[in-house]
Amino acid sequence: MNVILGQPLEKWIQKNPLLNDLMLHKEVVWMNPHKGRADISLKDKQIDYADIIDASARLERFKPLIAHMFPETADQDGLIESELTEIKNMKAWLSSHFNKDLGPLFLKRDSDLPIAGSVKARGGIYEILKFAETLGIENGLLNASDNYEILGSAKAKSLFETYEVIVGSTGNLGMSIGIISAKLGFEVTVHMSADAKEWKKQWLRSNGVTVVEHASDYSLAVGKGREQAAQNPNAHFVDDENSLDLFLGYSVAALRLEQQLKDLGLMYSEKTPLVVHIPCGVGGAPGGIAFGLKHVFKDAVRIYFVEPTHSPSMLIGLMTGKHDDLSVQDFGIDNLTEADGLACGRPSKLAGRMVENIIDGAYTIDDSKLFVFMQALYKKESIFIEPSAAAGFLGTLVVPSIPEDSVQIVWATGGLLVPDEERKLYLNR
Repeated sequence: MNVILGQPLEKWIQKNPLLNDLMLHKEVVWMNPHKGRADISLKDKQIDYADIIDASARLERFKPLIAHMFPETADQDGLIESELTEIKNMKAWLSSHFNKDLGPLFLKRDSDLPIAGSVKARGGIYEILKFAETLGIENGLLNASDNYEILGSAKAKSLFETYEVIVGSTGNLGMSIGIISAKLGFEVTVHMSADAKEWKKQWLRSNGVTVVEHASDYSLAVGKGREQAAQNPNAHFVDDENSLDLFLGYSVAALRLEQQLKDLGLMYSEKTPLVVHIPCGVGGAPGGIAFGLKHVFKDAVRIYFVEPTHSPSMLIGLMTGKHDDLSVQDFGIDNLTEADGLACGRPSKLAGRMVENIIDGAYTIDDSKLFVFMQALYKKESIFIEPSAAAGFLGTLVVPSIPEDSVQIVWATGGLLVPDEERKLYLNR
């Protein structure tokens, strides 16, 4: 008999019938029965709106340094932000092929975020910048009123070279941590799981990052990184499963999105809500974004996570209320997916508990549809994104009870740095 956390499998299925379909790798939609109103669900968390504002202000202080180190951000004065693009042709294609009337449809293009080319540029770069700021202040190199370009000086680099940054990653987080850390002068080690793409490993190595490969999945890579960091008092471990700094870096996206919606004159309300679809791996990035969205838009936003049918770890954690106590492997689900950034068998301890009464639901997508949506977006809009970044398009078709004239946003999470040869393989799939 298969016993999980002291209970037989039959009991788990009896309490959570959706597990039957999840174990068969079927696409499902789960509506969150624990979701509450914003004024209640946002209380008693470890962080609040003031922390989001503080994170945003910190990123403002770093703009001169970012603009200096990364010329590709100069046109935004060092702001790391992505466009919100209306995709009318993609909407028409979805409506035609799936016989579904849709309201305004937008793509949040974190796939094109400068420096790291993925949503991980938000949280990952923010955490390392905060770490550098802390070291600079503690060592007398920096005051909060200074021009932060000073942290790019030779003196600052000589300080940072005595510290090591370590992270476990399936790919995109390692890339964001790797490039900003190496640029500042830190020694950097990225522990990568077996499902990480080879080109991402090579890209990191070419940027001066040490890559340690593991034959197992994401959770082992994170664990090995944590072990290494524990042996070095001058090591900073970026904990994708538990980091509040990562989480806050992602949450700032909501403040930026609010301004973009205003600039476009887009309206939303509780009756005609903003509907946001976010791909989910371990949960840190979507969790942080969701946390920010709920603070900014309150009950005028509905938020849905999407995961591969072979890696529905966050959905299982939320549905059972057990979060990181369970893995997909506990239920015989193999965690093998083409969506490498979403291949996480166990959800974040932090993110799951932060969003358990905030998000509206979650759904799963078969890998084959990732390529269908990715290719359609490229053909109809000339926009390339990674397959995993296209997962949210399914939600526009399967999530029930979305008002027809609601603005829907599909959050594209990666793609800018994918090499041309890899792009061709994806597009010819």
